Amino acid sequence: MSADCIFCKIVNGTIPSKKIYEDDDVIAFNDINPSAKVHFLIVPKVHIDSLATCEPQHQSLLGKMLLLAPKLANEQGLAGFKTLINTGVDGGQEVFHIHLHVLGGGIKLPKA
Repeated sequence: MSADCIFCKIVNGTIPSKKIYEDDDVIAFNDINPSAKVHFLIVPKVHIDSLATCEPQHQSLLGKMLLLAPKLANEQGLAGFKTLINTGVDGGQEVFHIHLHVLGGGIKLPKA
């Protein structure tokens, strides 16, 4: 955990969130500034700065996050959705703790 990371503070419960899922490895919660009708984040509990700093030992955690996305999207009523991992400042990353955005629901999302 990083003492000054907002997502680490959400993981340890010092900052509240609108949690939709939690297990030993990840937490998922609604984005505080949603870009779609449904917009939630899947965040690993272990602090990893970004996708660019992931290592081979993170492979199963990354796979878990990706496989959890459709399950949670379905539970949130989404028939289709978009996933996004911003990486680095030039990639639009604002919080330097890797996280997966899941967006959808009733609005037209830009195509990547």
